[in-house]
Amino acid sequence: MTRLEELDRRVIQLFAEVGEAVAGATLALLGGDREAAKAIVRRDEEIDRRELELERLAWEALELAPASRSETRYLVSLLRILPEIERTGDLAEHVASRASRGLGTEMSAKARGIVERMGEVACSLWGMAADAFGDRSVDAIDRIDRLDDQMDEYSVILTAEIVSGNMSLPVAIEVAMIGRFYERIGDHSVNLARQVSSWNRVAPGEEGKR
Repeated sequence: MTRLEELDRRVIQLFAEVGEAVAGATLALLGGDREAAKAIVRRDEEIDRRELELERLAWEALELAPASRSETRYLVSLLRILPEIERTGDLAEHVASRASRGLGTEMSAKARGIVERMGEVACSLWGMAADAFGDRSVDAIDRIDRLDDQMDEYSVILTAEIVSGNMSLPVAIEVAMIGRFYERIGDHSVNLARQVSSWNRVAPGEEGKR
């Protein structure tokens, strides 16, 4: 396995870890599982560490003068992609931190339902972005855009529930933040998929296989 192939494998693994954090944070929030939420908050430090290590390795690979133009484009794009992955991990941590304080049990029933759906959409979007990176595929761009539009629609519905007065003001403020976190996860997923569509589709070590 070449240096770039190993780097690619580790980025895919980081995608998976962040995806697990997003899904786990939603489950902890809605299930009132404070211990699981605290574990996700702690795990974010490891995600941050891994992201910084991958950035370092990418810069080292660039300094070694990659063998081809496609490899150079891959590494430059990777340096743009990695911060988006790290920020999504932070957003999962933000959801989990609210879950660790028991927010899920204080939300109105309607808000819980909307948040559950937003969490599902966020997981789907993230999975599609991860697949786009792993497969070097841009086929899902239209589907990702449509799913992101659904996220925006849920955000509007959640806002209506927030202003309805069915929750106390402190809870309503926190629920609004939760909705914003999921929206941003969707935004990062879309951005990542579009990044993949803008750079060379040839995976490291696969020149000549077009």
